[in-house]
Amino acid sequence: MLPGCLVYAGMVAISVGALSILRPLRFLKIHSRRAGALVVAAGLLLAVVGWSLPANEVRITEPRTQLDRFAPVYEFNEFHSIRIKGNRDQVYRAIKAVTADEILLFRTLVWIRRFGRPGPESILNVPEKQPILEVATRTTFLSLSDEPGREIVVGTVVAAPRSWRPTGNPTAVGFQALRDPGFALATMNFRIEEAGPGACLVTTETRVHATDDAVRRRFKIYWRLIYPGSALIRQMWLRAIRLRVEN
Repeated sequence: MLPGCLVYAGMVAISVGALSILRPLRFLKIHSRRAGALVVAAGLLLAVVGWSLPANEVRITEPRTQLDRFAPVYEFNEFHSIRIKGNRDQVYRAIKAVTADEILLFRTLVWIRRFGRPGPESILNVPEKQPILEVATRTTFLSLSDEPGREIVVGTVVAAPRSWRPTGNPTAVGFQALRDPGFALATMNFRIEEAGPGACLVTTETRVHATDDAVRRRFKIYWRLIYPGSALIRQMWLRAIRLRVEN
C-alpha cells in the first residue's frame, strides 16, 4: 500500500508543480515558478522512491482458506473488508448477483484503465445488468473454488511469455500448477465469516505472484500505478454487496 501511495502522491505533486510553473498556484502557498519547479522535483523523488521499493515475497505455510491454497506465494496484494447485516446465504447470493452498475465509479475507473478503448467483453468491459463475477468467469477469469456461504476464489493470468498459448480447457489444478518462469498470476477471493448475531464480515483479497524476477520488476511498475484505483473499486464492490443485502 505504501509504495502505491508514494507513487500517486508524487504524480499529484508533479501535476501541481507543473501547473505552478505556468502560473503559480498561490492558494496552495506556491508563490513562484521556482517553487513550482521544486514541487515537481519533490514529486519526482516521491514517485521514484515508490517505484523503487522492493516487492517482497510472502509465503503461507499453514493454509486456512481456499485463497491460501491457490495463492500460497505472492508479492503483491490488497485486502478490504466490510460488515454486513445479513446471513451467510444472503451475502453469498449478493456477491454472485452484484452488477458493474451497482459499483460506484466502476465504469469510470475501468474506462481509464482501458484508456477509453472499448475492448472485448471482460471484467474491464462488463455488459449492463449482468453479474460481474459471471462475466469474469466466462471470459478472462477461471473459477477456482466456490463454497456457498463461505468463499469464492477466481484467478487469471495477467502476464505470460509471448510464445505461451493455453491448451485444452483451463482447470483449477492447472492454474495451481502454473509456476513456469515468465508468468504473473492474479487470484482474488470473497470470504464470508460470522460477525455476531445477524451479521457477517465480508472480505476480499487480491494476490499476484510473479514467477520470476523480470516479471516481478515489470509488474511492480504497473501495480503501483493502478493500486489506488483498484483499491477504490474493491471498496465500492463491497459496498454494493452490502446495499444489495441490507436494502
